[in-house]
Amino acid sequence: MLRTESPSAFLTTREAAKALGISLRTAQLWVENGQLEAWKTEGGHRRITRGSVQRLLRGNLPSVAPEKPEAQPPSPERIKVLIVEDDSILLKLYKTMFASWKLPVDVITAGNGIDGLIRIGKDSPDLMITDLGMPGMDGIQLIRNLVTSSLREGLEIVAVSGLDATEIAARGGLPPEIAAFSKPVPFAQLKSIVNSIVERRSAYL
Repeated sequence: MLRTESPSAFLTTREAAKALGISLRTAQLWVENGQLEAWKTEGGHRRITRGSVQRLLRGNLPSVAPEKPEAQPPSPERIKVLIVEDDSILLKLYKTMFASWKLPVDVITAGNGIDGLIRIGKDSPDLMITDLGMPGMDGIQLIRNLVTSSLREGLEIVAVSGLDATEIAARGGLPPEIAAFSKPVPFAQLKSIVNSIVERRSAYL
């Protein structure tokens, strides 16, 4: 049927909702149950008669049940990652790369093994990524201290170093369960490790 009424005689669903002070979804429901008179254009868009809107405004609006908010998925628990590295430029690179991943991660840094132990005791990180060749207490000594300490509980450890296997062995080696990578920093592998921790934490929410 061809409609000849003036376009001003009709409102879009959004315009009708605004005029009535209701949500767009409520306006759609009122159209579906006949409380608002409407028709569809050839393009499939609803047009609501201005007269039906005005009748509702003059009379009593139908009671509107409060709309339930859509359930939101739980936010992933943020994890803490401690980076132990004596190269300040590399520390900045770590921070930049971790931020670019858009993962729920807080990065903590330390410049040597002693500072690393202090930060572990203070911040209880979930993952430690440590260099091995550092002045003072190096990464190998740091890991040895943690292996026999209660601080190790719940802490995953990854070593990233410029030392080769022979040099690491000469310094006493690493426990077999410690993942070790060579520099340059393998950010793709580290992202995978961090993401797996995030996913495990999310599974418990």
